[in-house]
Amino acid sequence: MADSSKHNAAEALESGRIIADQSVGLIDADGEGGEKPKLNLDVKIDNRSACERHITVTIARPDIDRYLDKEFSELMSGAQVPGFRPGHAPRKLVESRFRKEVAGRVKGALLMDSLGQIHEDHDLSAIGEPDLDLEAVEVPEEGPLTFEFDLEVRPQFDLPQWKGLTIEKPVRNFSGADIDRALQRMLASRGRLVPFDGPAAAGDYITVNLTFKQGDRVISSASEEVIRLRPVLSFRDGKIEGFDEAMTGIKAGETRTLSTHLSADAPNAALRGQTVEGHFEVLEVKKLHLPELDSALLQELGGFNLEADLRDAIKDSLQQKLEYQQRQRAREQVTAALTVAANWELPSGLLERQSQRELQRAVLELQRSGFSEDEIRAHENALRQNSAASTARALKEHFILERIAEDQNIDADEADYEKEIRTIAEQTKDSARRVRARLEKGGAMDVLRNQIIERKVVDMIVEHAKFNEVPFEIDETDVAALELAAGGQEHSVIPQAKPGGEDPADKLPGSAQLRG
Repeated sequence: MADSSKHNAAEALESGRIIADQSVGLIDADGEGGEKPKLNLDVKIDNRSACERHITVTIARPDIDRYLDKEFSELMSGAQVPGFRPGHAPRKLVESRFRKEVAGRVKGALLMDSLGQIHEDHDLSAIGEPDLDLEAVEVPEEGPLTFEFDLEVRPQFDLPQWKGLTIEKPVRNFSGADIDRALQRMLASRGRLVPFDGPAAAGDYITVNLTFKQGDRVISSASEEVIRLRPVLSFRDGKIEGFDEAMTGIKAGETRTLSTHLSADAPNAALRGQTVEGHFEVLEVKKLHLPELDSALLQELGGFNLEADLRDAIKDSLQQKLEYQQRQRAREQVTAALTVAANWELPSGLLERQSQRELQRAVLELQRSGFSEDEIRAHENALRQNSAASTARALKEHFILERIAEDQNIDADEADYEKEIRTIAEQTKDSARRVRARLEKGGAMDVLRNQIIERKVVDMIVEHAKFNEVPFEIDETDVAALELAAGGQEHSVIPQAKPGGEDPADKLPGSAQLRG
């Protein structure tokens, strides 16, 4: 998701301050510690696309001389020049001896002040830092100083009508059969895999050495992967449909070859859109034996005394996931209505950089809603396989929701952050302190801020919407997800403390995390 545009515009446009602070000092050019006189700037803005601006800035010579004079005047009192007592060297000599150092300080100050002034004087909602080559900028001996940079900005558009939308709302009264199925999945997560000397069937597990090839060339591999035979096997950059049927009947010691088509957004750019072959060498077939739901397991699952208490908790978990689906369906319909006219072209570089933020946002939303690591990983793989399209859609949604937030004075405060972090901590069975530390370390706090604000905006729009209730169909998990990129490896964005690719386990409010 893009950085919060208006919130971070000043930071982005004043990145000259960050650059300058690393190597040079800054100058208060008015000499009084008060408000600085405005620079005499000639600013030319070239609109290269809806989100790209090329900006050329010319600073008049009198401003350069004013900054130089101020710096040299301050330097005179303590300048150390051989043959003279400190502060008593002739100014001409000081200017000659310290010209390079002072020019560097003046350059940093002029860049910082001019970028800040451009932000104040021009309607630029930056979504990134200026792409400015500091080394290419020099303070000239004579004449004006000219520099240029590229800037990514939020596109300009008219605020869409968001009141009175008609939205479908999925509803369901969870039955005993729904709870039975969820309970079976939960027991499966606590089940025991037992070696089986026979052919594998759908739902069984196989331990494989997995090798992907293009022709005779090995492009990726993994050893002793444990995979459940499900209808879909998902990788980070592709998937195999009908996986369970294709592998049914295989025995230990046998190998089968299945093809997968890599997505257009695969990490290995050289193989995007191409077909590769996966060689599955089966080392072992295993059957899943479910545990008995006795008093010991009830206690282990969350301190339950009766099966009825566990079933109530399962129903609460199903209800929580329904609420997630209601939010997602509402968001999809709201943003679809709002983005009808959002036909702006988004730069490929922007999409590439923001794809990771969109993954982080989606993962955080799934975590707070109680989804298991396997379910999150499957969703993450699906997003990665369509990274450019999903990121473009998410960015357009973000720009519009952010504009509505500004118009309605909606923002996130510390209480919002604490609530979100507590919710994620409860669902991932971790401490709030550790969750916050991971988010801060991973640079995801701004992603969390965007998520909070966007949810508030969607909730406000939903409050003013009309509803048509539709039946909610439970999406039974039919995907086995691996952290492997068939065309090349890359790291997961799931900000979890615990690794693992176990069978999906529903997480219950107030219970221990269920692992298989």
